[in-house]
Amino acid sequence: MTIAAISSPGLRAICRLGCWLSVRHSLRTEAAAALTLYGLYELTRGLVGADTAEADAHAHRLVALERSLHLFAEANVQRAVQTLPGLTSLFGDAYLTLHLAVTAGVLLWLHRRRPDGFPFVRTALLLASGLALVGFLVYPTAPPRLAGVGILDTVSGAHIDLNRGLVSTLYNPYAAVPSMHVGYALIVAAGLLRHGRRLLVRAIGALYPPFVLLVIVATGNHFFLDAAAGALVAGLAAALAALLTRRPATARLAGERTQLGDRVGHHNDCLVLGRG
Repeated sequence: MTIAAISSPGLRAICRLGCWLSVRHSLRTEAAAALTLYGLYELTRGLVGADTAEADAHAHRLVALERSLHLFAEANVQRAVQTLPGLTSLFGDAYLTLHLAVTAGVLLWLHRRRPDGFPFVRTALLLASGLALVGFLVYPTAPPRLAGVGILDTVSGAHIDLNRGLVSTLYNPYAAVPSMHVGYALIVAAGLLRHGRRLLVRAIGALYPPFVLLVIVATGNHFFLDAAAGALVAGLAAALAALLTRRPATARLAGERTQLGDRVGHHNDCLVLGRG
């Protein structure tokens, strides 16, 4: 089948989307798209209704499964962290800030310094967010700190209360499965490991996901199985992103194009696909 034979509106829409996702656009365009989509993601996540009893029951099922797998050690992790002065507060701040700050920082770094790696990471994050919403809707789950399993809420305090006030209007505590703190961390780490040229950058990429795992468990916000679900979502999103951001074969034929010429040629390929 030739490119011109693609006449289905659905296929044309997919082709256009794939072409848009497979290139890096201006920082203004990328930032506007990212802020809009993430805002919709948070709004949808906050509006997903949950039966508290059902969410608690799901949490207790996770605890039972972890016990059967000898994984239920979240309370032990929290107690160990609390033995070191100041570490609990540090982890609370990390939970509230790193998820967005590090993700945005790495995306900005890729956009400016490693443009070839930006489309994949950006697309994987968007897809992971979409897949996560399905999980929040299908399996609402209380976090450990609200499940009555002996794990404390170490984040809510004098300045921030995750359960009341302005924060709670969009923050849904029962959107715990999958853990997108872990999902985002793994995708961001993949970008750092793949495109980091310095050893320090790659070392940060390797250490970031386990640090995030420690933070979300020690603060009482996720079970280990929540994190495993987040890793699964990240893997699926990465696989789909690799397909969507793969450039059309016609754009790869001109191996000696200049960077500008390559972008123009790829744009033309997208136009052909869109016209069908």
